[in-house]
Amino acid sequence: MGAALLVCAAHAVAAEPVPAASTAACPALLNHTVERLQDEKPLSLCQYSGKVLLVVNTASFCGFTPQYKGLEALHAKYKDQGFAVLGFPSNDFSQETGSNKQIADFCENTFGVKFPMFTKTQVTGDGASPLYKQLIAQSGQKPRWNFYKYLIGRDGKLVDSYGSITGPDSKTLVSAIEKSLKTAP
Repeated sequence: MGAALLVCAAHAVAAEPVPAASTAACPALLNHTVERLQDEKPLSLCQYSGKVLLVVNTASFCGFTPQYKGLEALHAKYKDQGFAVLGFPSNDFSQETGSNKQIADFCENTFGVKFPMFTKTQVTGDGASPLYKQLIAQSGQKPRWNFYKYLIGRDGKLVDSYGSITGPDSKTLVSAIEKSLKTAP
């Protein structure tokens, strides 16, 4: 599975760039620069202003790793309506040991991931990324495992959070995404 792990990251980071939004119009929750998985180049999350986002901490060697397939299906189904899945690989639970390139290769080759993914990110504890610190503060919930999900509305505010067991095809999650997509940006 090691060679397969390499594939996910390269393809996932090759997501189409989104035009940059002005910093003034950027919601505080999205006012962060992160590095893309495939090439480790900086990308402003402000580019996703006005979109509905599902932020997910991922891992390649987890029982929930098959959720990549469902996350990609969600992304593909709703992306033209202003939705994106944003994947943040994390080794916080010791199940993402590969390099960024290995992660990218694994995601692309094993699950056909095309949604935007970013470099390996700490999502819990004092070293959590600023984005995850904000998500935790706003939701009152930190990721307890891989594939924890945060839904952000078009207004850049947290809508809800979902545990790892909530799959991408969950009626509750899909309903919340669809409801959020109906709101004006």
